[in-house]
Amino acid sequence: MPVRFQAILNEQDQLAAVQQNGYAIRYCHNPSEAVQLAAVQQDGNAIQHCHNPSEAVQLAAVQQDGYAIRYCHNPSEAVQLAAVQQEGNAIQYCRNPSEVVQLAAVQQYAHAIQYILDLNRFKSIAEQCNIAVTF
Repeated sequence: MPVRFQAILNEQDQLAAVQQNGYAIRYCHNPSEAVQLAAVQQDGNAIQHCHNPSEAVQLAAVQQDGYAIRYCHNPSEAVQLAAVQQEGNAIQYCRNPSEVVQLAAVQQYAHAIQYILDLNRFKSIAEQCNIAVTF
């Protein structure tokens, strides 16, 4: 007999569930920001089940797992920066990352440079920050 999941309706039960497993948010009816935060703090990728997460929820998600940025729609520069500081390769999921985000990504993980589209501009930025770049 297949297991059936029921919606978790009250906030106290929702919090208890997502603290055990962030993905339990899938079964939470209209989760509050507190429930969303608890879910992404347990597993950053649980953000994919959050409807219109706030910037605070997005930040918590990428701080737990930088790759969670792939589920953030139009993340702010602060969210992008937090993601690449946690995981440099997360820059591949950032649309039009700022110079600051690009530099942070490469500082965190040198191979992230493969996702920088304008290398001449990047070299200029790095030089301004007194970082030696050769390619």
